[in-house]
Amino acid sequence: MVNIRAVVLDVLMEVTEGEAYSHIVLRDTLQKYEYLDKRDRAFISRVTEGTLENLIQIDYIIESFSKVPIYNMKPLIRNLLRMSVYQLKWMDSVPDSAAVNEAVRIAQKRGFFNLKGFVNGVLRACARGLSDVRYPTKEESPLEYLSVRYSMPQWILQRWLGQFSFEAVEKICASFQTERPTTVRVRTQEASREQIIESLKAEGVTVEQHPYLDYALKLSGYNYIGALEAFRRGWIYVQDVSSMLVAELAAPNWGDYCIDVCAAPGGKSLHLSDRLKGSGYVEARDISGKKVDLMKENIDRLGVINMQAALKDAMKYDEKSFQKADIVLCDVPCSGLGVIGKKQDIKYKMNPTRIEELLRIQQRILSVSQNYVKPGGVLIFSTCTIGAEENQMNLQYFLNNFPFRLESIDPYIPEALRGRTTAGGYLQLLPGVNDSDGFFLARLRRDK
Repeated sequence: MVNIRAVVLDVLMEVTEGEAYSHIVLRDTLQKYEYLDKRDRAFISRVTEGTLENLIQIDYIIESFSKVPIYNMKPLIRNLLRMSVYQLKWMDSVPDSAAVNEAVRIAQKRGFFNLKGFVNGVLRACARGLSDVRYPTKEESPLEYLSVRYSMPQWILQRWLGQFSFEAVEKICASFQTERPTTVRVRTQEASREQIIESLKAEGVTVEQHPYLDYALKLSGYNYIGALEAFRRGWIYVQDVSSMLVAELAAPNWGDYCIDVCAAPGGKSLHLSDRLKGSGYVEARDISGKKVDLMKENIDRLGVINMQAALKDAMKYDEKSFQKADIVLCDVPCSGLGVIGKKQDIKYKMNPTRIEELLRIQQRILSVSQNYVKPGGVLIFSTCTIGAEENQMNLQYFLNNFPFRLESIDPYIPEALRGRTTAGGYLQLLPGVNDSDGFFLARLRRDK
């Protein structure tokens, strides 16, 4: 018999005490236990994801009832309490007694017999007093309010509050905890948009038109997207609308040669390839052999003829590519703080030191990649983050050092997204403010 709560605990230990990312560990765990009942697998997913999503608030609750500070606890006990408090507060279907008793049983089974009384005492106190917990208020302590309410580290909030209004930052935080439909790109060269929508609806999928792009759909109400006919036949590709805008800004012409220097998982490259309608060539590069293999599988699955995946390091200059490309996509490695809603543990693993390291990597990649753009060609710079250090400041660095100029992106984006900066050549998308992930895009033209 598999103890599903013990499985959750093992996942949390890997993620919070190690370097592993939750979406990878959870995926591997669900594959390992694929024989479990659907309800048990759903429980594992929900408790794991919910605990990580609300971690800071959960720690705040625990410390309201424990004399031992959260980070003075044994790691296993800390995570056992966290996942149990999640069940007590957010899962009405789980009886309090089940959450408490199972936690005590696991503590004993894992060799913490002397701490089972502590676990029992803290969780019973939580169960009795959850409704009496006094949280920070927006009026008295706005920073702590945002941090606890939305489980967001204060250092991230301080950076965002330096750039955006309090209201915008709260919308960003709230969006990360709001379940959103899956956005897909419709590949109309494979089937008509109407045929694709009919196929999806016939399988019980709820389909909604995305307001920004007519070939973007929002899907919900399905069990497993890989089982849908439209997915299996290559009619749809899972991709956020912010990522789709990269190909819109690139606006390739028939026969263009394109290089995507940091391509994995390959969605932007595939979109460029589709827009070229079989003409031209897209070279999708990545430093990871495993990711390159996955891109090759996608290319074969979708039957794409004008794209190839290649194992190349974007930080190393490729002399053969000098001024060869009409379009270069530079979607640089970043902090990923714009996609916290999809990868909750990013916010706990990222830190200011790591961002400084990423800035050096980003500037190196931009410095190398600009060599591949033909005179008169276009470079698209993008990230899936929100901070000015990685976006506007990197853009200024690039303009100061290389013969490129920003071009208005208004002709390439929907009217709803046009604003103060887009006529000047760049766009910062904010989750909760815009109907998309957090994303930055800029279009640059090489002068000579």
